[in-house]
Amino acid sequence: MTEDQVPDPTADDHGDQADKDGLLDDLDTDPALASAVLEIESHLAGDGWDQPARLYALVETGALVRQEPALAAQMGLDASSEQGSLTAIEQDQLAPDVPLEQVLETILWPAGVTGCAAVVERLVLPPGADTEVPEDPAEAEAFAREHPDRQEVRIVAGATRDGSTYCALRLRAHDDDQSVVGGADLVPGLLALLQATLEEDEGMNHTTAPTDGRTDQPGGSA
Repeated sequence: MTEDQVPDPTADDHGDQADKDGLLDDLDTDPALASAVLEIESHLAGDGWDQPARLYALVETGALVRQEPALAAQMGLDASSEQGSLTAIEQDQLAPDVPLEQVLETILWPAGVTGCAAVVERLVLPPGADTEVPEDPAEAEAFAREHPDRQEVRIVAGATRDGSTYCALRLRAHDDDQSVVGGADLVPGLLALLQATLEEDEGMNHTTAPTDGRTDQPGGSA
Protein backbone atom coordinates (compact mmCIF):
# COMPACT_ATOMS: atom_id res chain seq x y z
CA MET A 1 0.00 0.00 0.00
CA THR A 2 1.07 3.62 -0.36
CA GLU A 3 1.17 6.14 2.45
CA ASP A 4 -2.13 7.47 1.16
CA GLN A 5 -5.52 6.24 2.23
CA VAL A 6 -6.72 5.59 -1.31
CA PRO A 7 -10.34 6.73 -1.65
CA ASP A 8 -13.02 4.27 -2.67
CA PRO A 9 -13.90 5.09 -6.29
CA THR A 10 -17.47 3.96 -5.67
CA ALA A 11 -18.09 6.64 -3.04
CA ASP A 12 -20.11 9.67 -4.10
CA ASP A 13 -17.80 12.30 -2.54
CA HIS A 14 -14.52 11.47 -4.30
CA GLY A 15 -15.09 12.89 -7.76
CA ASP A 16 -17.38 12.60 -10.73
CA GLN A 17 -18.08 9.32 -12.41
CA ALA A 18 -15.96 8.85 -15.49
CA ASP A 19 -17.93 10.78 -18.05
CA LYS A 20 -14.75 12.00 -19.69
CA ASP A 21 -16.30 15.24 -20.90
CA GLY A 22 -17.65 15.92 -17.42
CA LEU A 23 -14.26 15.35 -15.84
CA LEU A 24 -12.63 17.80 -18.21
CA ASP A 25 -15.27 20.43 -17.47
CA ASP A 26 -13.95 20.76 -13.88
CA LEU A 27 -12.61 24.33 -13.66
CA ASP A 28 -9.82 23.21 -11.30
CA THR A 29 -8.52 20.62 -13.78
CA ASP A 30 -5.80 21.15 -16.37
CA PRO A 31 -7.55 19.64 -19.42
CA ALA A 32 -4.32 18.60 -21.15
CA LEU A 33 -3.08 16.76 -18.05
CA ALA A 34 -6.48 15.19 -17.37
CA SER A 35 -6.72 13.98 -20.97
CA ALA A 36 -3.24 12.44 -20.81
CA VAL A 37 -3.99 10.65 -17.53
CA LEU A 38 -7.36 9.37 -18.74
CA GLU A 39 -5.88 8.12 -22.01
CA ILE A 40 -3.13 6.26 -20.15
CA GLU A 41 -5.76 4.67 -17.90
CA SER A 42 -7.97 3.69 -20.84
CA HIS A 43 -5.01 2.26 -22.76
CA LEU A 44 -3.84 0.12 -19.84
CA ALA A 45 -7.37 -1.05 -19.03
CA GLY A 46 -7.30 -3.02 -22.27
CA ASP A 47 -4.34 -5.03 -21.00
CA GLY A 48 -6.13 -6.28 -17.89
CA TRP A 49 -4.93 -6.46 -14.30
CA ASP A 50 -1.85 -7.60 -12.37
CA GLN A 51 0.39 -5.26 -14.35
CA PRO A 52 3.70 -3.81 -13.12
CA ALA A 53 4.11 -0.18 -12.10
CA ARG A 54 4.76 2.17 -15.01
CA LEU A 55 6.26 5.62 -15.40
CA TYR A 56 5.65 8.16 -18.16
CA ALA A 57 7.15 11.45 -19.26
CA LEU A 58 4.55 13.98 -20.37
CA VAL A 59 5.79 16.31 -23.11
CA GLU A 60 4.10 19.06 -25.07
CA THR A 61 2.98 17.48 -28.31
CA GLY A 62 3.92 20.50 -30.40
CA ALA A 63 7.46 20.49 -28.99
CA LEU A 64 7.75 16.75 -29.61
CA VAL A 65 6.74 17.17 -33.26
CA ARG A 66 9.33 19.93 -33.74
CA GLN A 67 12.20 18.28 -31.87
CA GLU A 68 11.58 14.58 -32.56
CA PRO A 69 9.75 14.42 -35.90
CA ALA A 70 10.58 10.75 -36.52
CA LEU A 71 9.26 9.71 -33.10
CA ALA A 72 6.19 11.90 -33.52
CA ALA A 73 5.48 10.37 -36.93
CA GLN A 74 5.82 6.88 -35.44
CA MET A 75 3.21 7.84 -32.83
CA GLY A 76 0.91 9.39 -35.45
CA LEU A 77 1.21 12.90 -34.05
CA ASP A 78 1.28 16.27 -35.77
CA ALA A 79 1.45 19.75 -34.31
CA SER A 80 -1.76 21.09 -35.83
CA SER A 81 -4.06 18.30 -34.66
CA GLU A 82 -2.50 18.00 -31.20
CA GLN A 83 -2.07 21.69 -30.34
CA GLY A 84 -2.24 22.32 -26.59
CA SER A 85 -2.00 18.65 -25.64
CA LEU A 86 0.47 16.44 -23.77
CA THR A 87 1.91 13.20 -25.11
CA ALA A 88 2.73 10.36 -22.73
CA ILE A 89 6.00 8.52 -23.40
CA GLU A 90 6.45 5.35 -21.37
CA GLN A 91 9.84 4.89 -19.76
CA ASP A 92 11.80 1.66 -19.53
CA GLN A 93 10.14 -0.99 -17.39
CA LEU A 94 10.72 -0.44 -13.68
CA ALA A 95 12.50 -3.02 -11.55
CA PRO A 96 9.74 -5.22 -10.05
CA ASP A 97 11.52 -5.52 -6.70
CA VAL A 98 11.76 -1.75 -6.10
CA PRO A 99 8.60 0.09 -4.95
CA LEU A 100 7.44 2.86 -7.25
CA GLU A 101 7.62 5.38 -4.42
CA GLN A 102 11.28 4.55 -3.89
CA VAL A 103 12.04 4.95 -7.60
CA LEU A 104 10.40 8.39 -7.67
CA GLU A 105 12.60 9.58 -4.80
CA THR A 106 15.71 9.06 -6.95
CA ILE A 107 14.87 10.63 -10.33
CA LEU A 108 14.76 14.11 -11.80
CA TRP A 109 13.19 14.90 -15.16
CA PRO A 110 15.08 16.99 -17.74
CA ALA A 111 13.86 20.48 -18.58
CA GLY A 112 12.08 19.39 -21.77
CA VAL A 113 9.59 17.29 -19.81
CA THR A 114 6.42 19.20 -18.92
CA GLY A 115 5.09 16.64 -16.49
CA CYS A 116 5.04 12.98 -15.54
CA ALA A 117 2.58 10.23 -14.72
CA ALA A 118 2.78 6.97 -12.82
CA VAL A 119 0.60 3.87 -12.78
CA VAL A 120 0.42 1.45 -9.89
CA GLU A 121 -2.01 -1.18 -8.61
CA ARG A 122 -2.79 -1.16 -4.89
CA LEU A 123 -5.03 -2.83 -2.35
CA VAL A 124 -7.69 -0.68 -0.69
CA LEU A 125 -9.05 -1.53 2.74
CA PRO A 126 -12.32 -0.29 4.25
CA PRO A 127 -11.94 2.79 6.49
CA GLY A 128 -12.65 0.77 9.62
CA ALA A 129 -9.54 -1.35 9.05
CA ASP A 130 -7.10 1.57 9.42
CA THR A 131 -6.50 1.00 13.11
CA GLU A 132 -5.76 -2.69 12.55
CA VAL A 133 -2.98 -2.26 9.98
CA PRO A 134 0.43 -3.31 11.41
CA GLU A 135 3.20 -0.69 11.45
CA ASP A 136 5.75 -3.02 9.86
CA PRO A 137 5.52 -2.56 6.04
CA ALA A 138 5.83 -6.27 5.26
CA GLU A 139 3.21 -7.19 7.84
CA ALA A 140 0.95 -4.39 6.60
CA GLU A 141 1.18 -5.72 3.02
CA ALA A 142 0.35 -9.25 4.18
CA PHE A 143 -2.54 -7.91 6.25
CA ALA A 144 -3.96 -6.09 3.22
CA ARG A 145 -3.62 -9.13 0.93
CA GLU A 146 -5.46 -11.35 3.38
CA HIS A 147 -8.22 -8.94 4.45
CA PRO A 148 -11.62 -10.31 3.36
CA ASP A 149 -12.91 -6.84 2.38
CA ARG A 150 -9.88 -5.75 0.36
CA GLN A 151 -10.37 -4.13 -3.02
CA GLU A 152 -7.87 -3.85 -5.85
CA VAL A 153 -7.47 -0.45 -7.47
CA ARG A 154 -5.43 0.87 -10.37
CA ILE A 155 -4.12 4.39 -9.82
CA VAL A 156 -2.96 6.65 -12.64
CA ALA A 157 -1.54 9.89 -11.22
CA GLY A 158 -0.03 12.80 -13.13
CA ALA A 159 1.61 16.14 -12.33
CA THR A 160 3.08 19.05 -14.27
CA ARG A 161 5.75 21.63 -13.52
CA ASP A 162 3.15 24.35 -13.03
CA GLY A 163 1.68 22.47 -10.06
CA SER A 164 -1.32 20.89 -11.77
CA THR A 165 -2.25 17.34 -10.72
CA TYR A 166 -4.80 14.75 -11.78
CA CYS A 167 -5.64 11.14 -10.88
CA ALA A 168 -7.83 8.39 -12.32
CA LEU A 169 -8.86 5.40 -10.21
CA ARG A 170 -10.44 2.11 -11.33
CA LEU A 171 -11.55 -0.70 -9.02
CA ARG A 172 -11.11 -4.26 -10.19
CA ALA A 173 -14.54 -5.07 -8.78
CA HIS A 174 -16.06 -2.29 -10.93
CA ASP A 175 -13.96 -2.74 -14.05
CA ASP A 176 -15.80 -0.55 -16.53
CA ASP A 177 -15.16 2.89 -17.98
CA GLN A 178 -18.25 4.40 -16.36
CA SER A 179 -16.93 3.58 -12.87
CA VAL A 180 -13.54 5.26 -13.26
CA VAL A 181 -13.21 8.25 -10.92
CA GLY A 182 -11.06 11.30 -11.63
CA GLY A 183 -9.92 14.18 -9.47
CA ALA A 184 -7.06 16.58 -8.83
CA ASP A 185 -5.97 15.34 -5.39
CA LEU A 186 -7.23 11.79 -4.86
CA VAL A 187 -3.80 10.36 -3.93
CA PRO A 188 -1.83 13.28 -2.42
CA GLY A 189 1.21 11.30 -1.26
CA LEU A 190 1.93 9.86 -4.71
CA LEU A 191 1.24 13.22 -6.37
CA ALA A 192 3.74 14.91 -4.06
CA LEU A 193 6.41 12.40 -5.08
CA LEU A 194 5.67 13.01 -8.77
CA GLN A 195 5.88 16.77 -8.32
CA ALA A 196 9.22 16.43 -6.54
CA THR A 197 10.71 14.73 -9.61
CA LEU A 198 9.95 17.90 -11.59
CA GLU A 199 11.73 20.25 -9.16
CA GLU A 200 15.47 20.86 -9.12
CA ASP A 201 17.09 20.12 -5.78
CA GLU A 202 20.87 20.21 -5.84
CA GLY A 203 21.01 18.66 -2.41
CA MET A 204 19.43 15.42 -3.60
CA ASN A 205 21.18 12.56 -5.37
CA HIS A 206 18.90 12.22 -8.38
CA THR A 207 19.30 10.34 -11.62
CA THR A 208 18.09 12.26 -14.66
CA ALA A 209 15.31 10.23 -16.25
CA PRO A 210 15.40 9.56 -20.01
CA THR A 211 12.39 10.43 -22.14
CA ASP A 212 12.86 8.12 -25.12
CA GLY A 213 11.16 5.05 -23.70
CA ARG A 214 8.56 2.84 -25.36
CA THR A 215 6.30 4.54 -27.86
CA ASP A 216 3.41 2.10 -28.06
CA GLN A 217 1.35 4.37 -25.81
CA PRO A 218 -1.44 6.84 -26.56
CA GLY A 219 -0.58 10.31 -27.73
CA GLY A 220 -1.91 13.45 -26.11
CA SER A 221 -5.41 14.77 -26.44
CA ALA A 222 -6.51 18.31 -26.99
